[in-house]
Amino acid sequence: MRLFRYLAKEVLVSTIGVTLILLLVILSGRISSYLGRIAEGKMTFEFLFVILAYHIPSFVQMILPLAFFLSLLLAFGRLYIENEMSVLFSSGISKVKLAAYTLGIAFIISAVSATISFWVAPASEYRAAEASQAQNQLSAYDFLIPGRFEGSGQRTTYIENFTQVDGWMENIFISDVTRSNGNNIPTQVLAAYAEQIRISAEGNQNYLVFKNGTRYEGHPGSAEYRITHFDTYAVRMANQSISTIDEAFTKTTLALITSSDQLDKVELQWRISLVVMIPILAIIGLSLSQVNPRQGRFFKMLPAILLMILYIALLIWGRTGLEKGKLPMQLGLWWIHGVFALIAAALFLQYNQIFARRKARLPNHTDSDEPSL
Repeated sequence: MRLFRYLAKEVLVSTIGVTLILLLVILSGRISSYLGRIAEGKMTFEFLFVILAYHIPSFVQMILPLAFFLSLLLAFGRLYIENEMSVLFSSGISKVKLAAYTLGIAFIISAVSATISFWVAPASEYRAAEASQAQNQLSAYDFLIPGRFEGSGQRTTYIENFTQVDGWMENIFISDVTRSNGNNIPTQVLAAYAEQIRISAEGNQNYLVFKNGTRYEGHPGSAEYRITHFDTYAVRMANQSISTIDEAFTKTTLALITSSDQLDKVELQWRISLVVMIPILAIIGLSLSQVNPRQGRFFKMLPAILLMILYIALLIWGRTGLEKGKLPMQLGLWWIHGVFALIAAALFLQYNQIFARRKARLPNHTDSDEPSL
């Protein structure tokens, strides 16, 4: 049991570290993408941290098998380089028992992965979809920055400030173009204050209400140029439709099990695959982690990583094929796991020197059976 705790500590600590590093890499890429949307006025800065927090479980469920596999190679490779594995084998620890300890560690990671894949990630993705819909309901005026012109050309908006008490837009200027009789007519609105209101009686219709201002319409110098002074002027704003959140990745695992939809079945197989692949990768990693001090701990990492990449690539390809109907649902993703389970078994047999032992036990038929004189 002490040996299992020692090995588990080595692998699990490395897994946590690799997971955090890979997670930071993914988050940095997403942050740069979201910052571009913030600069374009398509999302608020506060929403950046909300949406990233909701997506973290989905990132972790993809990272965890990779992090565990790399950590297993690094941890066991170090034990081989520092001759700790030689001490274990000379103390009576067989490679079969070492494989049992490795699978025990893999089952711990699998339990964590199952919890994230089956419960945490779907619930988090559903919340992310809800937050995205709420963000889409915001108008362009919710993204205005005081003292800065927003837009381009004749479609420009400017506000001087927000009132501290009510949060009204103060000293607002809006330049726009309206279409009338096939012609583009420029309009400008100057107002002391403006606010957005929602009228529930009209189906949650949004209005932008201006106070104490002037509206200019038409081309300056033309006979049809109009100037309108108003105390209150309301403009109806376009509403974003709210759609039902029914994507497969946002559904609970129980809903996927009871569903007959093809995409739901594929999503269920994908979630199971992220858990099933962990013990298979554990045996592959154990078998390819054996190196001698002269080779270095990274000698077998390249073929091991290529094998892992092939495994994940086949799963992604299989998922895409199932979603598009190019692969039969009865075949699913199980054949990919079966192939790599056989690869893992073959590598472990070679690692445990099964073939070498059988070859050594075979009689040497090249020697002459005739008695010597």
